[in-house]
Amino acid sequence: MANRKKEVYKPKPMTEGKRNIIQGLLQEYDIETAADIQDALKDLLSGTLKELMETEMDDHLGYDRYERSDKKNYRNGTKQKRVRSKYGEFEVDVPQDRNSSFDSKVLPKRQKDISAIDDKIISMYAKGMTTRQISETIEDIYGFEVSEGMVSNITDKLLPQIEEWQNRPLASVYPIVFIDAVHFSVRDEGVIKKLAAYVVLGINEDGKKEVLTIVVGENESSKYWLSVLNSLKNRGVQDILILCSDGLTGIKDAISTAFPMTEQQRCIVHMVRNTLKYVANKDMKVFAKDLKTIYTSPDEKNALKQLKLVTEKWEPLYPHAMNRWKENWDAVSPIFKFSKDVRTAFYTTNAIESLNASYRRLNRQRSVFTSSQALLKALYLATFEATKKWTMPIRNWGKVRGELTIMYPDRIPE
Repeated sequence: MANRKKEVYKPKPMTEGKRNIIQGLLQEYDIETAADIQDALKDLLSGTLKELMETEMDDHLGYDRYERSDKKNYRNGTKQKRVRSKYGEFEVDVPQDRNSSFDSKVLPKRQKDISAIDDKIISMYAKGMTTRQISETIEDIYGFEVSEGMVSNITDKLLPQIEEWQNRPLASVYPIVFIDAVHFSVRDEGVIKKLAAYVVLGINEDGKKEVLTIVVGENESSKYWLSVLNSLKNRGVQDILILCSDGLTGIKDAISTAFPMTEQQRCIVHMVRNTLKYVANKDMKVFAKDLKTIYTSPDEKNALKQLKLVTEKWEPLYPHAMNRWKENWDAVSPIFKFSKDVRTAFYTTNAIESLNASYRRLNRQRSVFTSSQALLKALYLATFEATKKWTMPIRNWGKVRGELTIMYPDRIPE
């Protein structure tokens, strides 16, 4: 991720209005260097803030600046205040009133740093707003324009944090790990592509959920998944007891290479969904009920019996629907070693669904991401918003841990 090309702001087309503003700036400020531009921006921001505060003062006093009034409170000149911003420090003339009761909302009395606007922009970005929506919102609230390029530059400051987070040390053992994917549309060199964001979520020794990494991938393969799993090893992961995923291409071979003792568990929810793709709507409810008799069987022997019955019942109508159950039985059967209560901890991706819901909200906000880097920034922020609530262990963790300790002796530290 550190080597990704930095997104470059592309200026909007030059208009007559822009040309006039630029000519006015050149005449007003005698601009010759980049430093002169910076000084001009500071001066303009200072003036903008002063005008906003003058409007606030009108509202506070109840009459306009040049209007006569018999009210006891009135304007009492201005007071200079040194302010820090992203453009550097500058002076602002803050309006004063005789009663000293005026306190600006734009620039409160004790506030000397307006660069916190960055935090607001990042917060809006985290909620899935596009750079254009953020720019428009800032202008609506504060009355001055923040370009889409500036929003992008501010969120680019997250990239070192993302890299640090992606490379942080991990625990040596994760009893359960999930891999799931959410798909996004991303523009790449003018072409819109569908990319999958793969979320690797671990359940640690205390039963708490933890996002281990997020990778944006295009072509799945054993080599691809081996690199993902090896990155976890390089960050300190020595053992995974159960890895639950959908039928990702090449994942099985990658697991056996990177973590030979890890047991792969196919996500039953995905198995059911993928099976019902072949089924007519009128038969879905009954078919799903029959599938449930397989994965809720008390043991593998009974599960195989139910698999045979379900296949025989539906094969005449849907000859290929049950093929994936037979072909992937070795990755379905591990659940039958455990009690029904414990199975639900890892045969579905329920643990990751709330996180995926946050990611899908990004899709609703943005039909297309401007780049894979913009997607990563949004995913990172959405992850941190969603995981703030992850303070408790998953349901029935004591029982889950107990059975895992028995089934995989000496692999979970005491």
